[in-house]
Amino acid sequence: MSVPKERLDAFLADLRAAFPEGLDLTTELDTLAPYGRDESDLGEFPPQALVRATSTAQVSRILALATKHHIPVTPVGARSGKSGGSLPIEGGLALSLEKMNRILEVNADDLLMVVQPGVFTAQVDEAAEKLGLFYPPDPNSAAYCTMGGNVAENAGGPRALKYGVTRDYVIGLEWVLPTGEVLRVGRRTGKGVAGYDLVALFVGSEGTLGIATEITVKLIPRPRVVKTALIPFKTVADAAKALSSVLTSGLWPRTLELLDEVALQAIAGRGLPVPPEAGAVVIAEMDGNHEAGVLSELAMLVDQCASWASLEAVVAQDESQRERIWAVRKEVSPALRALTGKKISEDIVVPRSKVPEAIERFKAAGKREGLTVATYGHAGDGNLHSNVLYRTREDWPRVEAVLAEMMAVTVELGGTITGEHGVGLAKKRFLPLEQPEPLRELQRRLKVVLDPSVTMNPGKIWE
Repeated sequence: MSVPKERLDAFLADLRAAFPEGLDLTTELDTLAPYGRDESDLGEFPPQALVRATSTAQVSRILALATKHHIPVTPVGARSGKSGGSLPIEGGLALSLEKMNRILEVNADDLLMVVQPGVFTAQVDEAAEKLGLFYPPDPNSAAYCTMGGNVAENAGGPRALKYGVTRDYVIGLEWVLPTGEVLRVGRRTGKGVAGYDLVALFVGSEGTLGIATEITVKLIPRPRVVKTALIPFKTVADAAKALSSVLTSGLWPRTLELLDEVALQAIAGRGLPVPPEAGAVVIAEMDGNHEAGVLSELAMLVDQCASWASLEAVVAQDESQRERIWAVRKEVSPALRALTGKKISEDIVVPRSKVPEAIERFKAAGKREGLTVATYGHAGDGNLHSNVLYRTREDWPRVEAVLAEMMAVTVELGGTITGEHGVGLAKKRFLPLEQPEPLRELQRRLKVVLDPSVTMNPGKIWE
């Protein structure tokens, strides 16, 4: 789909007139092409125009004019998303926030930081660390995903088990509505319940309700000690059962990451100290302020797994070994893609007690269609990255059959179709499995209140 040329030309003319001092605006096809792709493998949808904004005032004026001319606007960050949320599927304008990339304030006294949306997530924690503070959300793509994208999708990561996700740390936003109106929502204090929680509404709204141009996040004291263990299992079922045991034992780890046999195959030879007979591995991590206490709790965790783990666990002896374990973990997604050339990565969540059954049923669904399903991810909080591996677009009907069964199983087990990637384009057909029509209609009405011309990231979330 695309905007008729006459309407687009009128919008672009108004846009240029509104910024006589200049605007980073282009309609060059070679420049537009990369803004039509992300990490979802859902296809290429280049926009008809691109603006790389540099200020809130620019974003405000651009959105106001887009509303006036009924031009679809797709907010764009680092394009690292997995749900197709930044794909301009109706053409129109891609509005990039990549140039708004400054850390505006780090306040150690008030335990907060203010950043622009183009700041990389890893940069936020690095800036906090210099003051002995901590920004816990850690998506696998933290080195190259942006805070604006994290806010849009309510990103999580391995540490979400103990520390929570993006929504748990965003306390304030400068927010530009689709009409161009600029709001400041939230607060700078540790507590506050005045009015509706608009921050919670906007975080996770997937670019459909406006754009964050400033993000205020809370920080917490940084744990002084982190210890990591690699616990191998003969089967992924054994590993999943051990995880349930750990979480009912009174221990509360920083991370419990699961890699199944396909994930281990994909990263074989990359330095992870796993015995060849292992069919799964758990990366377990404890943190705190006293080394003896952290090591003691990690030992208790390993012992708790012993009934299912007949293979010997490895405890990282120093920070470099720990970092190597996590470096290999971050290679899992691209390594899986390399096995067959293509994959679709899902991020379902099931109740922790249902993790073993979910993994078993997902793999069975793939087997029935002659496809491999690899599962890894944040199994400690039930968030599984189940990947359907395939080779060509001719495999797509079978891929879709597996995805449909996985989503149905997830909801049947009391879970949700997305834990951190968002609904976007990838999962909107599955949303009715989880949410009844009256609930979906209420949310559509809310969108129209904030986006009366329905120009903000159209075609996402709702069928």
